[in-house]
Amino acid sequence: MRKDLTAIITSCALVVGSCGGGGSGGSPPSPPPPSPPPTAARLFTDPAPESLGIADVERVISLAVAEAQARSLPSTIAVVDRVGNVLGVFVMNGANLTLRIPDAPGGVAANTELQGASLPAPAAVAGAIAKAISGAYLSSGGNAFSTRTASQIVQQHFPPAPTTAGLESGPLYGVQFSQLPCSDLMQRFGAFGSGALIGPKRSPLGLSADPGGFPLYKNGVVVGGVGIMGDGVYGFDPNILDVDNDAEEFIALAATQGFAAPDDIRAERISVDGTLLRYSDATAAGLRGGTPQSFAALNGSAGNLVAVPGYSNASISAGAVYGSEASGVRASTAAEFANRDAYILSDGAGANRFPIRAGTDIASVTTPISATEARALLEEAFTIMSRARGQIRRPNDSRAQVTISLVDTHGAVLGIVRSPDAPMFGTDVSLQKARTAAFFSNPRAASDLTANINPDVGAFLREARTFFANSNVFTGQTAWTSRAIGNISRPYFPDGEVGRPQGPFSRSINGFNPFSTGLQSALVVGNITTHVGFLLGANPDTPARCTSTPDAVAGQNRLQNGIQIFPGSVPVYRGSTLVGAIGVSGDGIDQDDMVAFLGANNAGTRIGGVGNAALAIRSDQVTVSVGGNPVRLRFVSCPFAPFLDTAQQNVCQGL
Repeated sequence: MRKDLTAIITSCALVVGSCGGGGSGGSPPSPPPPSPPPTAARLFTDPAPESLGIADVERVISLAVAEAQARSLPSTIAVVDRVGNVLGVFVMNGANLTLRIPDAPGGVAANTELQGASLPAPAAVAGAIAKAISGAYLSSGGNAFSTRTASQIVQQHFPPAPTTAGLESGPLYGVQFSQLPCSDLMQRFGAFGSGALIGPKRSPLGLSADPGGFPLYKNGVVVGGVGIMGDGVYGFDPNILDVDNDAEEFIALAATQGFAAPDDIRAERISVDGTLLRYSDATAAGLRGGTPQSFAALNGSAGNLVAVPGYSNASISAGAVYGSEASGVRASTAAEFANRDAYILSDGAGANRFPIRAGTDIASVTTPISATEARALLEEAFTIMSRARGQIRRPNDSRAQVTISLVDTHGAVLGIVRSPDAPMFGTDVSLQKARTAAFFSNPRAASDLTANINPDVGAFLREARTFFANSNVFTGQTAWTSRAIGNISRPYFPDGEVGRPQGPFSRSINGFNPFSTGLQSALVVGNITTHVGFLLGANPDTPARCTSTPDAVAGQNRLQNGIQIFPGSVPVYRGSTLVGAIGVSGDGIDQDDMVAFLGANNAGTRIGGVGNAALAIRSDQVTVSVGGNPVRLRFVSCPFAPFLDTAQQNVCQGL
């Protein structure tokens, strides 16, 4: 499944111009956008308390079985709630329970990591659960995304098609390696006691790009997701220009009858960079299943409920009401966070899992982030989010909704806060982004990569040293964001320019597909394969700790839920000293960047002490020669007309 790479050269997603984000240049500094005066009025509406009941889950499964029977494709059907609890897994008689991942573009010889893997029964259950979780986690009350949508936004060109060669990569390139089974943030089945529904729960294969996963809604409220595996191939759609006749997608669509996403918020109503997203190639007119049998009649005759180690018993459960203490995601108290719109992650017994606190890294930093500074950083970032115009939400001019994470230089969480209806996927991703910025900006990054037990990881570092012509790269001289790390993690450098070599943290285009992105996947492939072995009964489960980089201190790893390689984070400095990082995820990538960047800036303006990196050390001061032309990396990029309460433009320029 894994082969050594000997030629990794150059990187991706970079532009020469600095389109408004934290750049240098000669523009005069602009004052930070003013914060609105404190108000008791809330700006966000809590999602209504809807959830999937046992009868609902049975109905979803019955609808899927009827369509699968009509198409002669016995399948595995998984249903989850909004926070990822697996509510039921049903395997039809004769279902193909194997799971094959496609080969790399260069064929079998170019396969690395998960590419080309053929997994025996019952691996298909992992694919079905991952699809269901993806539909639930990527969606909200303002957007409904499917696994087909995910496929569109994680490939080397956006949109993916033979005619789009030369365009940059998908905006969420790399998001598939999130919600990982090794993540220290994601919860596990059985944690907090039998039957506990504390989320967000992990996914066995991260997020899925294989069509056949949809969100489920009740009265306009996202309550979960459904995923189907039937053909044995766990892939993605490389060409968005055609219309696929995908039986798994039709079966999944049939399962959403009565639980369908509202038309107005489906992906095809949402555009990114002028391109409408894709929700489904399957249509209601193409369904064949008709009226389903009752679940009682199907269970034991058409197939059976099955237990999945680490995910579910062989039974059906009712879903958690998102926003309740029992779901693990609830409104904050006034003592936990000042803004009354804020939500936090809880343990089901009233305790905040990630309360605001001071930095833990006194062994590495003379003056760590204080609790007061942590609170200011999170509050100011939350205020920017509350004012920002959302990119991926309907109706137009909705407020952005995201999750915000703050970490110290050891990767320890100093607080996580989210808006009421932020998509669940952004919870883990915001933490990955924060840790990515803190890790690569840290003086120990290079030594930690060198010490990783996977030789591929050290090889990527050596390629980076060659690429930058700098043997000291990643030893603390540069402030790196997840946008900048993404720049050098694409299969073309600059991003999308066909014929260019890959970035130093990427596989070559012959070795790329969404299952092998480069350094990002190399850091966690051991955890994923261990977890798959656990599902197949071959070995114990992966620990709740991704990557085998050395601990910062005993029991604390800087990359404990992996790295992320699309935008939305900034490192935080005290003068010239790195003290932590902010990560943001859940809306457009420029919105995520802006919330992190202006949050850090405004916290520094408010209380002093901490803030963004000095201009001179930011990653957008780094240039690389490509064909004799200088190409500059990025730091952040902020959106045009970003706020709902002002017409101010270029809000990040000069800061």
